[in-house]
Amino acid sequence: MITAEAEAKEQEPIRGSGTTVIARVLPWLLALGGAVGLLAATTLLVEKIRVLQDPGHVPSCSINPVLSCGTVMSTPQAEAFGIPNPVLGVIGFSVVTTIGVALLAGTRLPRWFHLGLWAGTLFGAGFVHWLIFQSLYRINALCPYCMVVWAVTVPIFWYVTLHVVRERHLPLPRGLDRHFGLLTRYHSTVLCLWALLLTAAITQAFWTYWTTLL
Repeated sequence: MITAEAEAKEQEPIRGSGTTVIARVLPWLLALGGAVGLLAATTLLVEKIRVLQDPGHVPSCSINPVLSCGTVMSTPQAEAFGIPNPVLGVIGFSVVTTIGVALLAGTRLPRWFHLGLWAGTLFGAGFVHWLIFQSLYRINALCPYCMVVWAVTVPIFWYVTLHVVRERHLPLPRGLDRHFGLLTRYHSTVLCLWALLLTAAITQAFWTYWTTLL
């Protein structure tokens, strides 16, 4: 039987090494990371419009056969939901940036709002990884501006996830608090491992081209 004291304890934020850093970093990450993502998505949308206006236009992010926004833009994956993907990015990152600024201003948001933010970032992270797979193994080209979006979306999702679990907006199964504490202690290590895996995947996927540059 769960006592009232135990139940109250389960409603308190999870404390431990790294949790204070996460609470302090999250608003800045949402505001600045969202702004960077918004800039990249907006630039990509402008390039898409220019290509639609002039099929001969070479996007500024088409640098070589591998780093080629033009190649990526011309594929069905670039309009996964029937509209250009950058439109989703502009909308999503505008929301994220606004929430970050609101948190920096000291606004307290309700639980449902935090869960909505988490659900949105979960969708964004899933969509980004689908696009990564498509870029590396189906399209065989990389979009530099898209890579900027990848680089901010995953950290935003990761720290929002740590935050909603820490504040118990997203409850953990009983007994997993200790494991969550380990994740918060090494929160930046997880992102470094993700970056290393992504770098290794890019290196492997385009190894033939990279070797021609040596």
